Amino acid sequence: MPVIAKILIFTGLLLLIGGLLLWGLHKFPGIRSMPGDIVVKRENFTFYFPLGTSILLSILLTLLVFLWRKFGS
Repeated sequence: MPVIAKILIFTGLLLLIGGLLLWGLHKFPGIRSMPGDIVVKRENFTFYFPLGTSILLSILLTLLVFLWRKFGS
């Protein structure tokens, strides 16, 4: 199997797992937002910018890629 096919399959699986996690996240009230997330609520408008969540995901993905490159094949 070509390398690009493996990358596309892996990326698709990661997106699927991430989507399922985000879909089920509303059931847990403590996990809805993290410190650092920006939420602006108005009468007919809600703006949500997950800054803290983005930073945490960036750190976790960086660690995952580092470990994959260090111990992977």
